[in-house]
Amino acid sequence: LFRGDSQLCSQKAAVYSLDVEANPPERIFKLIDQVNPSIFCIHATNYEQALYLKSPEIPTPENFDQLLDKFGGATFSAEPDSWNLDTDAQNPPDANKTSRYEYGVPVQTEDAFLRLPSPVVSSWCSDANPAGFLVNQATKCIRSVSVEKCDSIQALSMLFYINSSILAVNITVQSIVVQSLNGMRTLLSSSDVLRLPMILDELCINAVFGVNYHITHTDTGEIIEAAAAFVLGAISKEALSIEQSFEISFTQENTQPVPLSGNPGYVVGLPVRAGFQPQGYPFPAAFLFAALALSSNKHSQLTILQSTSTQDCLTAQGARAPVLFGYNMITGCKLRITAAMKCQPLAQTLLDVLKGQSFPEYVASFGNSQAQDVLDWVPIIQLHISEQADNDIISHTLQSSCQIPVSLAIEVKWTKYGSLVNPQARIVNVTATITSTTLKQLPSGRERIIPITSSVVFTDISSPAEPSYKAWPTINIKLPFDFFYPFV
Repeated sequence: LFRGDSQLCSQKAAVYSLDVEANPPERIFKLIDQVNPSIFCIHATNYEQALYLKSPEIPTPENFDQLLDKFGGATFSAEPDSWNLDTDAQNPPDANKTSRYEYGVPVQTEDAFLRLPSPVVSSWCSDANPAGFLVNQATKCIRSVSVEKCDSIQALSMLFYINSSILAVNITVQSIVVQSLNGMRTLLSSSDVLRLPMILDELCINAVFGVNYHITHTDTGEIIEAAAAFVLGAISKEALSIEQSFEISFTQENTQPVPLSGNPGYVVGLPVRAGFQPQGYPFPAAFLFAALALSSNKHSQLTILQSTSTQDCLTAQGARAPVLFGYNMITGCKLRITAAMKCQPLAQTLLDVLKGQSFPEYVASFGNSQAQDVLDWVPIIQLHISEQADNDIISHTLQSSCQIPVSLAIEVKWTKYGSLVNPQARIVNVTATITSTTLKQLPSGRERIIPITSSVVFTDISSPAEPSYKAWPTINIKLPFDFFYPFV
């Protein structure tokens, strides 16, 4: 092969062959057009700038505003300026030039992007990882250090993480925590003082061990506030490297951040998120789960009765334990019944002990389900069953009977969702069953102790993966006796 066309659709090839019938045999040379073995070729070139490499324009204080107008948005045109026939119509003088982000778009700063160091190939830190908008991340990596040069290593200085503003928003220092050599941490009373790394008594102090970014944005994707919390520590001269941790989170303005339990699927050991339907639904539907913070506890979690040392149900009211995904749990207490107790107040008290003051109505199907995504929430099915107690306290008449709840059983059915390589846990059904028992009024002076239990069971209902191949068909053919002769 010595030449090809500019469109890569065909190519000239030199073919040599040998004519064995000739005497003596002779070599034959031919020049043929060989079709490009690739499935693609350039049919027409309508973008001439793609035919050569153009060096990118380096941002400078003089051209920064011009480049920001051209490339500052979440999307921009890659077409040459000569194609813009009416630039005034496309960019009116009163156009809103505020940068609005879309999900996953790198967060821009004055010089490049907001850095979130992370391990790439090995465990060593790479500063080339940009933070994506609305992408909560937490990373840890190893940084090579030298005490003699710690004041000149940029990644150990606070300035490296806050010296560039996010477009028009400056990154403020929210808090500074100082970590000693033995790991003890102290929160500084003031975060206004910039602490830079320096050498003191053969130690490198004020080195950055961790950075936690918190970004506040509007509902239209505009970043309006950025803050960073630092963990500074001391490095001894014997240390050759340190572990740094970085985290970034996003919160919409005028909203409270909701803790997640996975992204997207649930993580074993994290709380099951829950909420309930506020009054006024379905008008408006967007606020179906707006009151998540008012669910079974302040953290919007599904909870059950928490066992106490006294095991007394009447004193255990209000003590709750979060339901952790994947953990089967059983808790309980003991109820001492006397003749002086009234049935209805006792039944309501036990119901509050089992379910809590405000039992949620919905559970998040994914660990990162948002309140506004109505279809991402699974309703809790509540069942009530009754059982009779021992024969000595069975009610013989309706007037002397008393129905009290004695157990709450929660069954959470979940399934593996998504790729078989990385399946995500998704909750598909939740059933809460209250079991009541029938008791009659005790005679004066008698007491009885009954157990009250609460339990949670997680059930995996994932269907087994079907094979990607089909069974070979059966061929019912009788072969001759010596079909394979002389082979076995």
